Amino acid sequence: MVKELTGGYKIKYHLNGLDKDLIEIDFTPPFRRIDMVEELNKIGGLNINPEDLSSAEANQYLKDVCKKFDIKCSPPETTTRLLDKLVGHLLEETCVNPAFIINHPEIMSPSAKWHRSKRGLTERFELFINKHELANAYTKLNDPVVQRQRFADQLKVMMKQWFWTKHRAVEYGLPPTGGWGLLIDRLCMWLTDSQNIKEVLLFPAMKPQDEPSAKGTNFFWNNFPRT
Repeated sequence: MVKELTGGYKIKYHLNGLDKDLIEIDFTPPFRRIDMVEELNKIGGLNINPEDLSSAEANQYLKDVCKKFDIKCSPPETTTRLLDKLVGHLLEETCVNPAFIINHPEIMSPSAKWHRSKRGLTERFELFINKHELANAYTKLNDPVVQRQRFADQLKVMMKQWFWTKHRAVEYGLPPTGGWGLLIDRLCMWLTDSQNIKEVLLFPAMKPQDEPSAKGTNFFWNNFPRT
């Protein structure tokens, strides 16, 4: 799409405003793939074991690591939040050009299916461009027993019955499924060198402030076109 619209794989973008220097984003395929835990261990000199992230020892280890890198994590300092902060600090900052962060730990991905060859991980990826997430995708977890346990572990409380009722279909059998989501408005911002998301939205996010109020009248009736 980038090549079709621009004639090439590289675009220029005013990251910090139109009065600042342009940055270059190179969409030349293939995109870099970053194995989350492997790369964290490599870059940070860490020893994160994806098979043992639910223990109190693992949580304390990540707290110490964040303190070492001067990474602030507001309460609650859960293992999931600590990992997310580490990824943001050590990995996402390297993703100016498109890059996939793959193989998220199970504790970070309660809706994703377990990895078929790497214990403790899931089959999930996030696409990052310009240090921001653009897409999130994963193999959908279709085992209702595992899914219930995952959410319970993550929330540290029993799941509310109303929530599970909404997902009752899973218990009757969900076929192999994949989930995928793209922030197309963010992509449009980069491709059009727009500085504000409002510039690429089809409809305004808010009603204009200078529009007169409709006190004492029926707003919808007054604004409905009549023949």
